[in-house]
Parts: sequence; structure tokens; C-alpha cells
Amino acid sequence: MATHFEVLAEPTRRRILDLLLERPRSVGELVDQLQLSQPGTSKHLRVLRESGFVRVRQDAQRRWYELRPEPLAEVDAWLAPYRRLWENRLDALERHLDTMPDSPDLPDSPDSPAAHRRQRRTD
Repeated sequence: MATHFEVLAEPTRRRILDLLLERPRSVGELVDQLQLSQPGTSKHLRVLRESGFVRVRQDAQRRWYELRPEPLAEVDAWLAPYRRLWENRLDALERHLDTMPDSPDLPDSPDSPAAHRRQRRTD
């Protein structure tokens, strides 16, 4: 069986997960949204089901697929130490930018970095 990362490496499977994040969907809906053939969509759904990312529920003639959060929580837990590394670097960048003078030549729009820094300080 493929690892969680091998499963998530495929862009179509990530797109399916994005669609299922919104709500459970039938195979037909997924086929329409992905613009893939029914057999192609079913192959991706089988991989997602076998790896535990989705579960299927039979309702008469329709199969409904829904997201299972547990494998995503495992991936998130694995990524946590790396996220902290990234956040530390972003915090260092923010501290560096805070030491830089605002450019008097540029208008201070609400979307400017200086405006964002001031907003964070008031929060």
C-alpha cells in the first residue's frame, strides 16, 4: 500500500480531497467536477479509500464519498516540527522588517506591510 505522502503527491487526489472537504459527494459529482472519466475517477477514489483518506457510503444506487480526517491528522502531526521551523523563520523575517524604516515615498495603503505590522501591534 502507498504511504500517505505518495497518495497525496497526486494532484487529482488532492483535488478530490479539496472537493470532499466542502461536503460528501457522489461519484457522478466528482466525475463532473474533475472532468475525468468515471473509471479514472474511481481509480483515484479506490486509492484514497484504501489509504483511509475517504470512506464510502452506499445509498440505493449511489455511492457517497466523504473525507476521513484521521490520516490528515497523522500527516499534520508529522509536519508539526517542520512547521515550527518555518514559523520561526517567518517570525525572524517579521522582526527584521519591523526594524526597517517605512518608505516615505510610497503611499501607506491598508495593504502595505507597514499597515499590517501596525495592525498586528494593536491586536
